Amino acid sequence: MSIGHSIRVRRKSLNITLQTLAKQVEADAGNLSRIERGELGVNENTLRKIAEALNCTPAYLYAQSDMPKTAFTVQEHRQPYLTTLSQVPSKNNTPNIKDFVQWFRSATPYIHAFGGRTFVIAFGGEVVDEKQFVALSHDLNLLASLEVRLVLVHGTRPQIEKRLRRDKLSTKFVNGLRVTDDAAMEAVKEANGVIRVEIEALLSMGLVNSPMAGSDIRVASGNFVTAKPLGVRDGVDLQHTGEVRRVDAVGIQKRLDDNELVLLSPLGYSPTGEAFNLSLEDVAVSAAIALDADKLIFLMDSEGVHNLRGELLREMTAVKAKNLLRNVTGNEQAINISEDINYYLPAAVRACEHGVARTHLISRHIDGAIIQELFTLDGIGTMVTELSLESMRQANIDDVGGILKLIEPLEAEGFLVRRGREHIEMEIEHFYVMEHDNRIIGCAALYPFDAERTAEFACLAIDPAYRGGGRGDKLFYYCASQAKELGFKSLFCLTTRTEHWFLERGFTEQNVEKLPAEKQKLYNFQRKSKVFSKTL
Repeated sequence: MSIGHSIRVRRKSLNITLQTLAKQVEADAGNLSRIERGELGVNENTLRKIAEALNCTPAYLYAQSDMPKTAFTVQEHRQPYLTTLSQVPSKNNTPNIKDFVQWFRSATPYIHAFGGRTFVIAFGGEVVDEKQFVALSHDLNLLASLEVRLVLVHGTRPQIEKRLRRDKLSTKFVNGLRVTDDAAMEAVKEANGVIRVEIEALLSMGLVNSPMAGSDIRVASGNFVTAKPLGVRDGVDLQHTGEVRRVDAVGIQKRLDDNELVLLSPLGYSPTGEAFNLSLEDVAVSAAIALDADKLIFLMDSEGVHNLRGELLREMTAVKAKNLLRNVTGNEQAINISEDINYYLPAAVRACEHGVARTHLISRHIDGAIIQELFTLDGIGTMVTELSLESMRQANIDDVGGILKLIEPLEAEGFLVRRGREHIEMEIEHFYVMEHDNRIIGCAALYPFDAERTAEFACLAIDPAYRGGGRGDKLFYYCASQAKELGFKSLFCLTTRTEHWFLERGFTEQNVEKLPAEKQKLYNFQRKSKVFSKTL
């Protein structure tokens, strides 16, 4: 059940009409209907309004959907191997045991890759305030057991707000930044101290028969962040609100080398002994940059970044992220862009532009969100990278196994002529591969016929999980450009099943006699492949 269906079930149970709900949350009834049908994403502000109108919380609506019940969802383009906690494998549940083994095997490359890497994980104070940190600590313990070097950055906004209300104080914000006067600064210090102690206590758990059993997480915290005042912005003195000047990377690395988890609060200190209230994003990004972290992970209210059509974007480059932010600025129709995204997506762009390989934006409401994001092929949120994860290149001998894995199913179905490993190894210099995140997802070959100044385009194969995204086209046109650079004037191909694909790309059907003489000698008249050619 999706979050939209969860909203619909709750609304129906309260006998509230769609029009009544739309009026209460000041939204269009048509858009609400699309949200309930799962055709449109919902941002966090709208979700909060809907939850309030339905007399519940966003967490309750998430809990009624499938999302928080998901265990380890390994997907082949969104097809789960293991779906819900009720399906955890048992001795009497053989199919699910197989699913678990399949998931565990698929996670193995990530397990090998993450050992010794540095991850910075940032989350708002809501994670602690709403008792979600216990589940998060289980995932942190798992990562620590895999020798991942962890740096946590926590927020404190809800805790600060509670203390300000308790003391009957009010503060104002300028462009999302709190104006921190002397009284507010006392609330900031108190809130940071309390939440830090609570996090350290939860990370110290070692209950038997729990995911924290046998854990040995030592937590280090201190004055690792040097800050400076932001000063006057838009004519307003922000007082004790500051920004990061420097992160003590050497000090943090020493703690990480000692197998300690480092906990950073959104507080910074100046050489003159002053303390400054910092933003969670600033501390997290600055720490990730200073530590040359492999990953920066933000846990937020929404499930990731949606485009203007409401579709969740699994991956995006920093350039695409900036374009999206530019398009939604001042766009009142962009209802799919949540407040979280306005904070965290610019932070992700900044991190990528300063050398952080990958930044992940995932929902804090999904149980095991970090595990699902890091150990599955597609993840569950949005990953922002400096460069595209997909690339194309000439194949080498190390790619033979990946090529065989792609073409063998197509050979079995009769789409491709059978080639053995030895055959591929001998002709590997004629192959080109498409990679996604260092994983081969496509291949094709160019066999040269120098006398006729033509080349055969052959053995095109795309991983089933990546079909439908135009990758076949990209690989074909890449090979065509390589052929042109090599001085070939045309391409030809032989096919029994995919003639229309080639016709749509400018090929024309030819007689067998038009083939190069050497290729005519090898033509299989029993297979009766059709011949197509294209001038470059």
